[in-house]
Amino acid sequence: MKAKVTIIAAVDSNGAIGLRNQLLFHLPEDMKRFKQLTTGHTIIMGRHTFESLPKGALPNRRNIVLTTHKDTTYPGAETYSSLSEALESCSSDEEVFVIGGAEVYRQSIDRADELCLTEVQTAAPSADVYFPIVDKSVWHEKERVSHPADERHAYPYDFVTYIR
Repeated sequence: MKAKVTIIAAVDSNGAIGLRNQLLFHLPEDMKRFKQLTTGHTIIMGRHTFESLPKGALPNRRNIVLTTHKDTTYPGAETYSSLSEALESCSSDEEVFVIGGAEVYRQSIDRADELCLTEVQTAAPSADVYFPIVDKSVWHEKERVSHPADERHAYPYDFVTYIR
């Protein structure tokens, strides 16, 4: 038995997820959902994603950073040199969230059990990293909750859960 693996990301209408190691959109409700879903669980991320976190390791979560720089340490986080190694360190009763970036998403999409995506209903003006293509013959929409644009969110967005 293996740990449940969920990928969590915010994507624009073209699948873009970031620009210069930053998120594309400021979405307070997405950040709130991210915190609700991941708190108390394990999060796996690449080195660049960890370095983009404003305060370092996220509290109340087991932080795992994937890096090929063997001697690098990150306060409050464990490091592994591969996704396989990181997942092997997780017990079968752990819920694991892969939180980025693009390369870690690419490595994990075939191992994931669930995708929790925030689909922003616009194309970012510029992006340099993209989420892997979600193959609809593999991934089936389980739930979609739509949100209109409002005073805190410049664009409409949907919280979408996909399962295999």
